[in-house]
Amino acid sequence: MSKDRIRQLIADQTDRDGLTETGIEGVRLFRATQAIPCVPAVYDPCVVAIVSGAKEAVLDGQRFLYDERHYLCCPMSLPVKAGTPSATTKDPLYGVLVSLNQRVMTEITLEMAYAQSALPSAKGELRAQGIKLAKWDVAFSEALLRLLQLDANETDKAVLGQARLRELLYAILKGEAGYFARQAFGAGNAIARSIAHVSSNLDVQTSIDDMASRAGMSRAVFHRKFKQATTMTPIQFVKSMRLSNAAMKIAGGMTVNQAAMDVGYVSPSQFSREFKRMYGQSPRQWSDAQILPMGAS
Repeated sequence: MSKDRIRQLIADQTDRDGLTETGIEGVRLFRATQAIPCVPAVYDPCVVAIVSGAKEAVLDGQRFLYDERHYLCCPMSLPVKAGTPSATTKDPLYGVLVSLNQRVMTEITLEMAYAQSALPSAKGELRAQGIKLAKWDVAFSEALLRLLQLDANETDKAVLGQARLRELLYAILKGEAGYFARQAFGAGNAIARSIAHVSSNLDVQTSIDDMASRAGMSRAVFHRKFKQATTMTPIQFVKSMRLSNAAMKIAGGMTVNQAAMDVGYVSPSQFSREFKRMYGQSPRQWSDAQILPMGAS
């Protein structure tokens, strides 16, 4: 079966826990051999596919637990909590993290629209929020297998890597999460563009009016559409993104003050208050205890 072969390819290419580069831009493998509780992380636009074990992501209180039966599709940058609840040395977690490039995903989405492809319907998903789990289908499994098989030959990887990655992205856009992803990457999605801008400029102070103006919407309409897309209000989203990014930086060894400044806080005391309110620990307590989950972006 494709999944068994994919699992073996990942096992052969990963000799340590954490992320492993494949040499194909946007495609990384990961392994975990210990259970890690959910901790703050930021998922940039990505698909996460598990072939052994299970992963967990929590978005605004909603829990997504997924394994080899479903892959996770996250088409927008989002602050989450993520972990590996059941990984052990005897039963390791193996998976693939595929970044969703905005330009490429939009190109494919528009090409599909222009070609008037027979796309699967998605009843009742106009309000789908943030993250979606999708069943593995044959097209996704086979495209992922062909992509990972390129590891054996550097020339094949250089010549065919991006073409096979594009095939995988097309399979995602046609699959169970396709309608959801096409909403995010289709022409005119001002909310997705607004989120991308905020995520890339966390150190810059922003307001709902600024965000609404950039999206070309009134404040009220922007607020409503933003919450539909992310489950959070714009201000909640910005605060959560800043604190999640700061938590990751601190866990990675950055000083508390530097992490606070990097994500736009000018007052260390305000940062400490908001951090403790969200995570139940002071930033300094956090820095002594946390380990980043495998596959966090």
